[in-house]
Amino acid sequence: MIRLNNVEKKYHGFDLKVSMNIKKGSITGLIGKNGAGKSTIYKAILNLIKLDGGDIKVFDQDAKQLSNEDKAKIGVILADSFFGSYLNIKDIRNILRASYEEFDEDYFNEKVKQFGLPVDKAIKDFSFGMRAKLKMLCALSHNAKLLLLDEPTLGLDVIAREEILEMLREYMAKDEDNTILISSHIASDLEHLCDEIFMIDDGRIILHEDSDVLLSNYGIIKVSDELYASMDLRALIKTKKEDYGYMLLVSDKQYYIDNYKDCVVEQGGIDNIIYMMVKGE
Repeated sequence: MIRLNNVEKKYHGFDLKVSMNIKKGSITGLIGKNGAGKSTIYKAILNLIKLDGGDIKVFDQDAKQLSNEDKAKIGVILADSFFGSYLNIKDIRNILRASYEEFDEDYFNEKVKQFGLPVDKAIKDFSFGMRAKLKMLCALSHNAKLLLLDEPTLGLDVIAREEILEMLREYMAKDEDNTILISSHIASDLEHLCDEIFMIDDGRIILHEDSDVLLSNYGIIKVSDELYASMDLRALIKTKKEDYGYMLLVSDKQYYIDNYKDCVVEQGGIDNIIYMMVKGE
């Protein structure tokens, strides 16, 4: 569905260079700290910035050569952009109707009612949660085959986040070829939503793994200095020195559970994996 091949973008003090393959029919998570390069990747896919190297394909075509019909198959949420704040939902509905041949007005109206969104109030007067739900609704209401979602749940409470995630589950259930690329700082959102995870740090992909493998096989191990010196480190990914000894990120925690009774083994969890991938050595 999307292929980034040695894509490079240079800014002052920052250099993005990544390769990624986003599979059709999958939900792919993109995680990393602020400034790691997530938003730059979205802008590159959408041809909003000029690349310094590499190429991008979307729908098996050069991303720079997509037709208007192809672009209409993409639903987008960018963290720093949306319709003008002076518009209301009636205005936005008119814009969507005029912009997309496949705009599903019945679906749009149904979700507006379900979420209790005020149709006559200006967006600038919406709560943060209302604005997030409207962004998602705009991305979903024109039969898009690909969703590019940059931090769609940022700043939302638990209930609002779950409503957004439920919309995404419904979207994926409609068509087995529907595809999502989503970034989030809320690791728990991605743990049980995504099929695979790309982790980015300082403009480089530092980990790519199936979500199930991350959650079931990866783990954090805490060991003494003495045990660390004698351990088989075949599954070691990252090491961090602590006062008590070492914290280790491993890709096969069960091996250490079976063979080293004196070590403390914890679930990896995406938050802990991010921490160790960035802070570990």
